[in-house]
Amino acid sequence: MLEKKDTKLEIFGFGETDDDKFYALINLKKSPDGIDLKKLSMADPRKFDEVLDSMGCILLLRGDEVEELINRGDINDADLHKELYELAVREQIIK
Repeated sequence: MLEKKDTKLEIFGFGETDDDKFYALINLKKSPDGIDLKKLSMADPRKFDEVLDSMGCILLLRGDEVEELINRGDINDADLHKELYELAVREQIIK
């Protein structure tokens, strides 16, 4: 199983508001440099998931989705990296 130390959380946005923020849990073994935002912004929308996968993205959530998980008590915002990693394990995204 992929360990937490082999992942990192990247937060990036394509707009001005919090809803335009994205939280990506990245597999550092697959992509030590993380997300290439320039390449991602030029990706064909039909192949967006493939591009994210090639960049080692394990989990991608919008800001409103993270907010909802916090409000429901599914995650805590004190350490989002740890919480999103544990969520991915619980949901068997990381096996």
